[in-house]
Amino acid sequence: MIKLCIFDLDGTVLDSVATIAHYANLALSQHGIEPIATGRYRYLAGRGIERLLRGALAERERGEDEALYKSVYRTYDDAYNANPSHLTSIFDGMKETLDALKERGIKLAVVSNKPDFAAKGVINELYGEGYFDFVTGAVDAYPLKPDPKSTLAVIRRFGVDRGEVLYIGDTATDIETAKNAGITAVGVLWGFREKEELLSAGAEHIVGSPCELLDLL
Repeated sequence: MIKLCIFDLDGTVLDSVATIAHYANLALSQHGIEPIATGRYRYLAGRGIERLLRGALAERERGEDEALYKSVYRTYDDAYNANPSHLTSIFDGMKETLDALKERGIKLAVVSNKPDFAAKGVINELYGEGYFDFVTGAVDAYPLKPDPKSTLAVIRRFGVDRGEVLYIGDTATDIETAKNAGITAVGVLWGFREKEELLSAGAEHIVGSPCELLDLL
């Protein structure tokens, strides 16, 4: 019996690729660098800000300039944290599905590589404070996903067995996180990546719409 569902944030419970692209391109533009198509950020995002921005700079053949990276990072971080929900929305059907899970007594958590301040802020603004039972972004105490430590800490927090947990995400990073934590991995197709990537990473289930999550229970 499933007692806890742990969700990724970007591309899973929130449609945020336009937000990520907006702030990354703002940072690039302010440093005289040509913006990158929004769709490319579906592949650059997922493993934290550093990987995102280093990848963006590499796309423009500026990846070796460490001083530039640090300056772009500061610009992005300041702008994003000032308004992390800009251009972000809830995927169609996601809120209704989460409501149904809550009605069944299933606990809901979010584990994200987004900075903790931004993760909590955007979730609270769009879903409401306290809607999820627990939300954590990137914190100094734990490495970024796919390292499982933050996910395992959430499982311990709720006192459930690993067999009673689903980890739900849209990228290989999420699937690898679940596998590393020894819990069931569910890949979703409405986010940043394709079915092939999720299956290659070891997803045990693939769902095409939020409501299909209820069928897994």
